[in-house]
Amino acid sequence: MIEVSGKQIASNKITIKDCFGSDMWYKIPDYQRPYVWGEDQITLLLDDVSYAALNTPETQYFLGSLVLHCQKEEKDGASYMENSVLDGQQRLTTLYLMQAVMRDITENKTLRDTCVKAIYQEGNKFDGIPERLRIEFEIRNDVEVFINEYIKPLDGTLKKEKLTKLSEESKNVSIKNMSTAILTLHKWFANEDNLDLDTLFSYFRQYVILIYVASAELEDAFRLFTVLNDRGIKLRNSDILKAQNLKEVTDVKKQKNYAEFWEELEGELEEDFDLFLSYIRTILVKEKARHNLLKEFEDSIYKPKVFNQSKKVYESTSPLLKKGEETFELLKSYKAHYDMLFSGNNYNLNKNWAFDNLISVLEDTALSDIWVPPLLMYLNVFGEEKVHNFLIKLDNKFSGDWIARETPTTRIEAMGNILKEVERCSQLDISQEEKINQLLNSDSFDFNFKEFIFQIESATIYGRRFARYLLRKIDYLLDKPLYTEQRNSYANMSVEHVLPQNPKDDSQWLIDFTLEEREEWTHRLGNLVLISRRKNTGQGRLDFADKKTKYFTNSIESFPNSLKVMQKNQWTMLNLKEHHILLLELLKGHYKND
Repeated sequence: MIEVSGKQIASNKITIKDCFGSDMWYKIPDYQRPYVWGEDQITLLLDDVSYAALNTPETQYFLGSLVLHCQKEEKDGASYMENSVLDGQQRLTTLYLMQAVMRDITENKTLRDTCVKAIYQEGNKFDGIPERLRIEFEIRNDVEVFINEYIKPLDGTLKKEKLTKLSEESKNVSIKNMSTAILTLHKWFANEDNLDLDTLFSYFRQYVILIYVASAELEDAFRLFTVLNDRGIKLRNSDILKAQNLKEVTDVKKQKNYAEFWEELEGELEEDFDLFLSYIRTILVKEKARHNLLKEFEDSIYKPKVFNQSKKVYESTSPLLKKGEETFELLKSYKAHYDMLFSGNNYNLNKNWAFDNLISVLEDTALSDIWVPPLLMYLNVFGEEKVHNFLIKLDNKFSGDWIARETPTTRIEAMGNILKEVERCSQLDISQEEKINQLLNSDSFDFNFKEFIFQIESATIYGRRFARYLLRKIDYLLDKPLYTEQRNSYANMSVEHVLPQNPKDDSQWLIDFTLEEREEWTHRLGNLVLISRRKNTGQGRLDFADKKTKYFTNSIESFPNSLKVMQKNQWTMLNLKEHHILLLELLKGHYKND
């Protein structure tokens, strides 16, 4: 048992034997992230411990650290010290699952009994000993149910058919990954090339150690959690942000609901979760991020400061958002907008697919997501009214700046200005329709039209970062006016020349185009199309008639611009120029007049 009280902070090393000893009890709090370890991490842990057991059998193996908040608890009349795990739960949970698997595959009674005691304490009413799991999972109730069915009982981990189904179908991230972990552990132990169980278990219990840092004060424990994060231990900023906000929710039921919401959100968005939080940060601050996500929330949102010019000092000002319920409710609101935005199911907006198709163009090819926060904020402020009109203006500003060669900083600041304009218009004392119209007519959407036109009309397009975007945008515009076809993302999408870069010496291309014409026009907009496959240099050099049948057939799918080119019987300088002018007029009309 770890003894710690008051402001005292305890730190020491602990073997696995003592870590799962009879007086050690753990709780995975509801503010913790789900269990996410995968096959690679688990296999690496087993391989490393096995290697140490074989090569340095009397030397301790350091596995990692635990940050604990220790407090006295009572259950069924018995008092005990419970350790809430702030950091190290992934590792601790894996060790817990490992001992359950070891228990179920061993034929050694002592080893099995040792594992049983590590997993839970059997109740004894005569001695006043309550039945208790070694680790209690507050993350979700169904995780506790999973533990009671597959971890606690003997042979629970041998239900492989059920575990396989859970690993493939469970919507709960922790259960899905725990099921996979158990199957991974069984697979490793079944491999005869790996270290035998008895040898591994002996070393594992006696020589594998963890370092714990424990405090009785929750504030101190969180501070330790943050310090370890700053020193490079792989804790996510969002984990700390969740913990800080849950501490501010005093209602226990609400706290549990918010923790569950956060976990579901994290599981659904996975690697995009921190990105989603960064969108919220941008919407609130409306400026370029200067620090990591956690510091941005703390210093720019919860405790913002403004510079007092006369005193030459920074002074505290009103928070942009309060910790606790206000933060959670804002995330809920924006998650609904986020889901709508990327659902691909917004036919109802215009009774066509125009909105979703334009979102698809941006998602596939934009290379930057700075356009997302303004769109989310618009939905939050004005709802779906004229949201497609706003998206068109926003996309034209975003792409107009990009193609006109504005710097990344300038482009980020432009999106910030649109956020400020949304906020300004929302506060005007006029009708919603008037607010939206004033916003849509704002000069915050203006861009360098002259430079934009020069870039698409006269400059080289092929090889530029915006080439795929521009060709997808052209396809989007050629779909007008009905947008009856939904255009989703394309798995493979390449920019191809119609007139090839390097025609064969005996090809028709050298007859139809002079050297000067090829040098001037090969990489220009009118000579480029999209194909839904990887480029093939050999086939790309074929004459036009052969190129259409042997290369482009079944490679242009439903790209409208590509189909338009393929309808030509020949591709001469005249055809190229006519097509180039057609595309220019299409783009000019859209960007000039929206």
